[in-house]
Amino acid sequence: MPSVKRIVLDVLKPHHPDALDLAGAIASLAPDYRVNLTITAVDEKTESAEVIIEGVAVDFAAVKAVIGTMGGTVHSIDEVEVSGSPADPF
Repeated sequence: MPSVKRIVLDVLKPHHPDALDLAGAIASLAPDYRVNLTITAVDEKTESAEVIIEGVAVDFAAVKAVIGTMGGTVHSIDEVEVSGSPADPF
């Protein structure tokens, strides 16, 4: 079964929680997750962020749920890296 190794998301989030709290919440979903969050734009009530998550098998549904729980929205998946199962010829 294919697994997501890296995903880049465009996220709109409120000012609170801050970037550190959001990145930490995503990283806490699995012990091998690495999260890089960059704020790309700020307006009066929200911030746009590029969120890069890497891991052995990134669970997009869980990541999206955490972002939503913290008041954010995934605008788009801008990049994804997927690896096939060991039986795949790739």
